[in-house]
Amino acid sequence: MSAAAQFEVPAIVPADPDANIADLLIERVKATPSLALFAVPEGSGEGAGWRDITAAEFQREVIALAKGFVAAGIEPGDKVGFLARTTYEWTLVDFALFFAGAVMVPVYETSSASQVSWILSDSGAVAVLTESAEHTARVEEVRADLPLVREVWTMASGALDTLRAGGADVPDEEIERRRGLAVGSDIATLIYTSGSTGRPKGCVLTHSNFVELARNSAKALEEVVTTPGASTLLFITTAHVFARFISILDVHAGVKTGHQPDTKQLLPALGSFQPTFLLAVPRVFEKVYNSAEQKAEAGGKGKIFRAAAHTAIEHSTLLQEGKKVPLGTKIKFALFDKLVYGKLRAAMGGRVTYAVSGSAPLGPRLGHFFHSLGVTILEGYGLTETTAPATVNLAKKSKIGTVGPVLPGVGVRLAEDGEVEVRGINVFKEYWQNAEATAAAFDGDWFKTGDLGSFDDEGFLTITGRKKEIIVTAGGKNVAPAALEDPIRANPIVGQVVVVGDQKPFISALITLDPEMLPTWLGNNGLPADMSLADAAKNPAVRAEVQRAIDIANKGVSRAESIRKFTILDTEWTEASGHLTPKLSIKRNVILDDFADAIEEIYTVPVTTTNVSLG
Repeated sequence: MSAAAQFEVPAIVPADPDANIADLLIERVKATPSLALFAVPEGSGEGAGWRDITAAEFQREVIALAKGFVAAGIEPGDKVGFLARTTYEWTLVDFALFFAGAVMVPVYETSSASQVSWILSDSGAVAVLTESAEHTARVEEVRADLPLVREVWTMASGALDTLRAGGADVPDEEIERRRGLAVGSDIATLIYTSGSTGRPKGCVLTHSNFVELARNSAKALEEVVTTPGASTLLFITTAHVFARFISILDVHAGVKTGHQPDTKQLLPALGSFQPTFLLAVPRVFEKVYNSAEQKAEAGGKGKIFRAAAHTAIEHSTLLQEGKKVPLGTKIKFALFDKLVYGKLRAAMGGRVTYAVSGSAPLGPRLGHFFHSLGVTILEGYGLTETTAPATVNLAKKSKIGTVGPVLPGVGVRLAEDGEVEVRGINVFKEYWQNAEATAAAFDGDWFKTGDLGSFDDEGFLTITGRKKEIIVTAGGKNVAPAALEDPIRANPIVGQVVVVGDQKPFISALITLDPEMLPTWLGNNGLPADMSLADAAKNPAVRAEVQRAIDIANKGVSRAESIRKFTILDTEWTEASGHLTPKLSIKRNVILDDFADAIEEIYTVPVTTTNVSLG
């Protein structure tokens, strides 16, 4: 194995095998008791604002709730299911369970009753806390299959107040005893993989996974998380390891955290909260870009926006490559900064300097565009099994299009076939009660991710696809779908795309339309904004726009890999339909099964009837 196929960075912070996650809050309160660690929405409408909660206040609330769990009969090591959206209460409950010595089992609030049943029964949860009556109803639907579940508490019905009141007589010493029980190697949480393939597996993440990764990441990302006044607004689900890890990192690093679970309210919330960094998945950056473009189009300024975007990308690309920016580009850039970029910066609250992106490839176009807005997108890479980040671009040095170098305390190597393997402080202990799956996932102490990647000579990793998703055409050509899908999905009217062609004569694609963006695009193109998805799927102008997106994607690949035909489906792929995971990744195998007829039709109907160019 060549040296360039493996990069490992020693931990910057000495390991502390006795430390647990509760210690991170204790240390934070000792260091800065009056620092605002959270802010919660206050008031509504025009006068809405945010109320700060200091580190010391948060700790008092955590202890009061931990006492409630103890009084309710939760024992150290007990598993407690939690089904809720991303709010302040999420992290409050998380730390209260740590302080009570219990183990949280997060459940996506969009999970179906059968998924809820599987996760709660497989984990052996003895109690469940939900946010809403609707969440509780989903648990009750499967309660008969969950004999171990003694309690179901609902926050909307005042459960937290009831628990706090019930715990009033529990002595402080009992909480102090319990919060100190866990050592680094003990289980901190059981997070179930989102299950884009097969049944979700429970990942046993330890206290050390979080503590060591938080301590080392805070050093590696100090410009982002330890600068005075650092703050972030969380809106991606805390049930996912990515946001969960950042929540814990924020407590350790002293970052003020706000929450907005409703992404439709995201822009107003960004405007009032004014975060310094964001955590997002690429779909969010696509939405910000696409809605800005369509808004400009509707106001007759589409041409200006596209010119501004082109200049932004060109300017950032030249800077990254270390080339001289021509005077003409500099002048255009300064002009567009006033006309376009400044307005977008203001829309994001005006203070965002960094954005950490993960869970899917962002693509260079968006990376360079936001970079020119003054927002450095630090793309990273990781999985539930790696407590989220294994690699991330750094504030001091980032390369758009890569997922960055390895974090301190982590090693990444490439197997002979290019599969990315990870070892280090962040790698999980095992799959819960599944020795067979655990053994299959490791080569010694290296975790096999199932992703394919490559390193540049400075150790910056690029993810090139998923091992299981490689399509082999009838002609023997290996095609990584992501390289084609990501550019197509960037088009405003495209919702999702799945490239198909395994053992087929050529590559084709299934496309869904984005029902949020479609009406604006239709209106901007002189078509009825209320056109149904079924009618839009057949509309020549819509098909031509999708063809344009496909032509752009095809430019990046060889002719043998290019998409020759496509079908626009008159349906949506959502979590509810069972086609997307909670982090909005496509469940490729489910889609291939459910739409087998549509795929077959692509390859049986003669090309001439599809009005798609073969050029």
